[in-house]
Amino acid sequence: MLAIRMTRHGAKKRPFFHIVVADSRSPRDGRFIEKLGTYNPLLPREHAQRLTLNKERIAHWLKVGAQPSDRVARFLAQAEMMKPRERREQTKKSAPRAKAQERMKAEAAAKEAPAAEAATEAAAT
Repeated sequence: MLAIRMTRHGAKKRPFFHIVVADSRSPRDGRFIEKLGTYNPLLPREHAQRLTLNKERIAHWLKVGAQPSDRVARFLAQAEMMKPRERREQTKKSAPRAKAQERMKAEAAAKEAPAAEAATEAAAT
C-alpha cells in the first residue's frame, strides 16, 4: 500500500520535512518512491516557502491509490486538492480505568446524598 507522508530532515530542534510517496511498510525516514513537496514549520504561516507541493504528481499518486497521512491530508485540503477529513477521535489512554471510574462515581454520589437530604429537610419545614 502506498502512503503520502512526511519524512523528517534538518538539524536537532530545527525540523524540515519532505512530503514523499512511499510504501507504507518502509520506515519514516527510509526508502521512498518520489519526493512531492516540502514543509518548513519554522517559517511564518503566510510565507510562500512554508509549504510547497507538486500538485500534478500528487494528483497522479492519489489516482493510483496512495493514501495521505492525517497531516498531509490537511495540507491537501488547504490546497483544495481533496475534501477535508473528519477529525479522528482521540485515544482514551489518559482516562482512568473502570474501577477508578466506579470509585469516583461512588464518591460523587456520597457527596451529593447529604446535600440532597439537607435540601429535602429544608423544603419540608
